[in-house]
Order: sequence, then C-alpha cells, then structure tokens
Amino acid sequence: MKFQLAVNLERMDDSADMRAVRDHTLDMVQMAEAGGFNIVWAAEHHALEMTIAPNPFQILTWWAEHTDRIRLGTAVATAAYWHPINLAGEAAFLDLISDGRLEFGIGSGAYQREFDRMRPGLKQSDAWQYMQEMLPAVRALWQGDYAHEGDYWQFPTSTSCPKPLQSEVPVWVAARSPITYDYALREKCHVMSWPLTRPFSEAELYKKHLDEAVAKADNGFRPTFAMMRHAAVWDNEADRQKALDAIRLVLGQFENLFRNSGGVSNGFPAQIPLAELEGREQYDPVMLEENLLFGTPDVVIEKLKKYEALGVDEFIYYASMGLDLAAQKRSMKLFCDEVIPAFQ
Repeated sequence: MKFQLAVNLERMDDSADMRAVRDHTLDMVQMAEAGGFNIVWAAEHHALEMTIAPNPFQILTWWAEHTDRIRLGTAVATAAYWHPINLAGEAAFLDLISDGRLEFGIGSGAYQREFDRMRPGLKQSDAWQYMQEMLPAVRALWQGDYAHEGDYWQFPTSTSCPKPLQSEVPVWVAARSPITYDYALREKCHVMSWPLTRPFSEAELYKKHLDEAVAKADNGFRPTFAMMRHAAVWDNEADRQKALDAIRLVLGQFENLFRNSGGVSNGFPAQIPLAELEGREQYDPVMLEENLLFGTPDVVIEKLKKYEALGVDEFIYYASMGLDLAAQKRSMKLFCDEVIPAFQ
C-alpha cells in the first residue's frame, strides 16, 4: 500500500495567523515527501476559510518549487468553474514546471453555496454533466488542435499551451455512486473515494462498485483505487481528546455547508451547536474513533491492513480537521516514523 496526503490551508476562526497556516501547510507537504508519501492533493474551494484554495494549480506550483519527488494532484478541479482551454493549460503548465508530477483530479463540486456564487443557477446535483463534458475536451486539447461543440462550451480549433510533459497524465475521479464508478472506468480514470465518517462496510460497498465497473467496462484498464479518511495518530490521551474534539467541530461546519442552511460570516461557516448533534450517529465520539483513521500507531496499522486486504491501493491521509498545527505535525511524524514502515 502507498500513501497520499490531503491537506488544506485551513482557518477555523480569525485567531489563526494566515502566514502560520501557510508555512504549516508546506511543512506538512515536505514531511510527507520525506516520509515516503506518493501524492499530495490540493482542493478547490471558494470564499471558505476552512479550505482556502481558490486555485489548486497555484498551490501545487508553490509546493512543486519546494519538493522534488512527491506527485502533485488536484482534488479536485471543479469542472463547472473552468473553461476547458484554461483548465487544460493550467494543468499542463503545472506538469511542465514540476517535471511531470501532475495527477489530474476532476470533479463536480461539493457545496451548493459555492455554486450559488461561482455558477449561479446551477444545481450541485447537476454539475456532473459539466465534468463529463470537460474531461474529454481537456484530454483532446493536451493532444493538439481540437474544436468543441458541446452543451456547455463551444470554441473553434485550439490547443493546450503548454502541453503536459507526461505522455499520459493520470486522471482521477472522486466516486461514491455506481454511475460515477462506471464513468471513471469507461474513461480510464483512477478512483478516489471518501466514506466520510461511515463504517468499514461503506468502504466494502465502494470496492464492490469498483469491481462491477471494471467488469462492465472490460477495457483492460486497472485503476488505482485510493480511499480517504480523516487521520490522527497519537501516543497520549491529551492528543486523542484533541483529535476527537477537533473532528466534531469540523463536521459541524460541514453539516452547515452540506445543508446550505447555516450562516457564513466573512468566510467562516457558523458552527452548529454540539448540543444539536448529541445522539446523532455521525458525531458520536466512539463511532468517529472507530471509523476514522484514528488511534495509536498499532491501531492505525491494524486499520490500514484491513483496507489493504480489501484491495485499496493507496490510502489518503486527510490531515485537515481543525486540529492545532503542532498536533497535526505530531500525528504526521508518528505516521511517517511508525506506520509507513509497516507497509514497506
């Protein structure tokens, strides 16, 4: 099993110094590279302090200049917010300046709140159609001259400038539903999945979707299957409690955004009061500690071996969960020093 890192520039309130957050994020990426991680992912989100990522390519270009080997991925570029020529060129330029380290993740987008601002009138549930039109266009532009007449974009003959260094850029799709797995395999894309806070049975369901899609596509393509979980490794009770408290606060903000019903002030989503979350399974501390990649190094190794046995090729360590910066680094160090060696 290989390992990937998802990390955001993240502020939970305005007491966090933006320069400290900036420096911490790069520190985490460099720790991941030194520790043997395979890929680091940057997101795309807009007007949200909990995920400061207005352009994933800009973030990855910055990281590329301070790393040598770790591959650099977009998780994900939101198709509806881009024009195909712009997206193809930005991605190819990153591949050029990083000496061929681009991993191109494309998706539909997460929050209706963002669509209301970035693409007014578009429902998040309909955004997959933009992704499915975008990907073939970007791939064609990477190859050379191409004209496009689609439902959402039209342009005369054009091409990507520059072209990617890689003859075939790895493409990733975030998938949960069977229809998305079918699309990913039909288009020969690798798959990243996120069971949120659900139990291991959810991971088993995603593997079943993947196997069925591979059989249905029957095109000889074997995707890399990656799975993401929030991760925190600890060796003392204080860090354990910090992780459990932090993840519940972050999930309260996610609940706000997914409902599209809570307030957002100056980029900070309102925290749904924990009293309203008591008794709800997805916020139960016992469940969170069991289902997420939480625990001492030995516990985390045991959990990862279950994913490895299931057929997960690469595990995505999701570091951003509102945990204080020092605790994030302690967790990452334990993971690199005591967990990764068990899989080498």
